[in-house]
Parts: sequence; structure tokens; C-alpha cells
Amino acid sequence: MKRTLVIAGKELRAYLSSPWAYVVTAAFVAVTGYGFAWNPITEWQTSIQGFLGWAGFFLLFLAPAMSMRLLAGEEEAGTMEMLLTAPVKDREIVMGKYLASLVFLGLMLGLTLYFPLLLFWFGDPDPGPVFTGYLGLGLLGAVFLAVGLFASSLTANQVVAFVVGSAILVILWYTGQAGNVIGGTAGEVLRSLSFSGSFSELGRGILDFRPIAYDLTLIVLFLFLTVRSLESRRWR
Repeated sequence: MKRTLVIAGKELRAYLSSPWAYVVTAAFVAVTGYGFAWNPITEWQTSIQGFLGWAGFFLLFLAPAMSMRLLAGEEEAGTMEMLLTAPVKDREIVMGKYLASLVFLGLMLGLTLYFPLLLFWFGDPDPGPVFTGYLGLGLLGAVFLAVGLFASSLTANQVVAFVVGSAILVILWYTGQAGNVIGGTAGEVLRSLSFSGSFSELGRGILDFRPIAYDLTLIVLFLFLTVRSLESRRWR
């Protein structure tokens, strides 16, 4: 655990020392703020539905951008071999880098708490959907980062890692729409695999543990695949 935290601290400092991180954070707050302020749902229902919709879709591309450098960047910098020969286990490397990206994502989401605070200040929103909405957004971001980290483990090029991670996420995001077109049992299966469906349920205040379990399963799966991908590099 100690080595995991050391790696996480190193990666978090790399995030916070990069001007790119502040540009991305500012863009995230600006884009989601626009979705919050100019969406009619905010005024009609006194809810954060507008913010959640913009934030969830923006994270499809933001999360791979945040995670693309975590392992692919080590290859580009020529430090991957040194990292793999250090007295640290592959799962500690993966968990340390993943934990750092989660903390940075949490800091970004923390800046957006200004939006629901405005609702509570000027209106009387239902706190349930606000809580479940942020829970769903946090889980969604955690899944996206796990997928992005896996994509980063597959290549030595950060741009390729971003494209692969984004492609996987977009496919999983739109499987629900594909399920609606196909219909039947196959359509139901595709809808159950979609990120957007489970995320929208939590955003409406429906605390269903099935989408939560689904998100947690995906996180474990992609982190496991990342560890296996990293292990395969030792034998190349």
C-alpha cells in the first residue's frame, strides 16, 4: 500500500505541475457551467440535469486525455523499463496511477459543487437527485479513467492511447441507442451495457444498485486487464 501511495503522490504532483491540467480543468468547469446555466431544465425543475448531461458526455473524451500519459507517457519518456525493474508490483503501479487520476478527477468535480449550491441558495431542489447525480458522475468518471488507463497500457503513443480509449467509451456509451434500434432480447442486453442508461437513472434520483454494481465491475475488469497488459511487457 505504501508503494502505491508513493506512485500516486508522484503522479498527482505531475498533474498539478502541468499547465495542461489547469487548462483542462477550466474547460471542464466552463463547459459544464454552460450546460447548467443555459439548460431550461435547470430553471423548470430546479435540478442539475443540464450539468450532468454535459459533464457525462464531456468526460467521454476528457478521461482518456487525463489517462493517456499514465503508461504510454512512460514509454515515450523511456522510463518504462526503469519502472518495471523497480521493486514494485505491477498492480501497485496500476493502482497508484489510477488513484492519482481519481484524486485529480475528484478535485475537478469538487469545483463544480458551486452549481448545486446555487440551486440550494436560490431555490428548493430535491437533495436526492443531486446526491445520486454526483454519485453517478463520479462512478462514470472512475470507469472512464480505468478504460483510459487500459488503453494507455496498450501502446507507447499517447495520441493512440487517447483514440483507443475514446473509441471504447463511445461504443459503450451508444450501445443503448443501438439496442433501441435492434429491439428484442439482443436490444435489451445492449441497453443494459450502456453507460448512458445507468447514468441517467442515477441523475433522476433513482438509487438502483444494479448500475452501481455494473460500474464497479467494469472498473475492476479494466484495471485487471491493465495489470495483465503491463505484465506482458516484461516478457517482450
